[in-house]
Amino acid sequence: MNRTAVPPPVTMVLDAADAWLPMRMEAVEERLRLLVEGHGDDLAADAGATLAAGGKRLRPMLVLLCAGPGAGEPAVRAAAAIELVHMATLVHDDVLDAAPLRRGRPTVVAQSGRDRALAVGDLLFSRAFAELGHDGSERQVELLSGASVALALGELAQRRDAFDISISAERYLDRCGLKTARLFECACQIGRAGKGGELAANSAEPDLSLERALQTFGREIGLAFQLLDDVLDVTGPPERTGKARGTDLLDGTVTLPLILAREEDSSLAKIDLRELDADGAVDVCDRVAATGALERVRVDARGRVETAKHALVTSGLRPEQRQLLDLVADGVVERYS
Repeated sequence: MNRTAVPPPVTMVLDAADAWLPMRMEAVEERLRLLVEGHGDDLAADAGATLAAGGKRLRPMLVLLCAGPGAGEPAVRAAAAIELVHMATLVHDDVLDAAPLRRGRPTVVAQSGRDRALAVGDLLFSRAFAELGHDGSERQVELLSGASVALALGELAQRRDAFDISISAERYLDRCGLKTARLFECACQIGRAGKGGELAANSAEPDLSLERALQTFGREIGLAFQLLDDVLDVTGPPERTGKARGTDLLDGTVTLPLILAREEDSSLAKIDLRELDADGAVDVCDRVAATGALERVRVDARGRVETAKHALVTSGLRPEQRQLLDLVADGVVERYS
């Protein structure tokens, strides 16, 4: 795995588990490269470009950490499956948003058109479940299916709420729970549910308290991840985020920074997002930042990371695995603060 392509918090986790994790992450990358080939030149090129755009690979890393160093090839396949679902949702999101850029590169829809982009997203999604078909458990299929349904429901909720400046923080968080946090939850649980997973000191017996702890951990760091990503949409800069400031506003997506800023500056509640252009979106971002709402969101995210870490204290995890997961949680804050 090319460490220059991932942020420092990810490399910290790789270094802390240097004896086994980098090798497994590279195996996931190699598996992903193989899976996007062999589907015709057009699909292979577009799927390959999506993979080459990179990413933090937090979700597959969580799968591997929760499976443990002795889990082997089934954990690699499960990690690849999680990332394939994530990639598929990004491609489909870009179609819905008509997004020109993703991570600073042209999106599939911008480069190859709507029909090809939809086909690429469908390909990635189908390959994810085919991966679990090799040696995954029924529980893993159930978990990934449930997360996929949640992703769809979250996207529908986001479309339903589009351009509605009045939505509540509760509704926003419910949507984020579906669209972002649920896949983080799945990543943690699917690692434990795989064959050979060695998460707990006594993993031979089902442990509902451990499963609940992992679910809480995944949900809270997923929500923290999304909250801080929404802060970055307001602050930028584009060279860091790979997209223009205020992209969410231009898409009609109301996020927590704007919701909280409304409480301090009532004039923000009167904005018609449909009338915004790029310059107008930057102006709204500046007004949101001036209210102090961004620090309130950061505080919320940091609190969620602490909740995530606390959930693992009495979970039955081996100390070394808990330390690695704590590093992932801390890395979410370090990367986005």
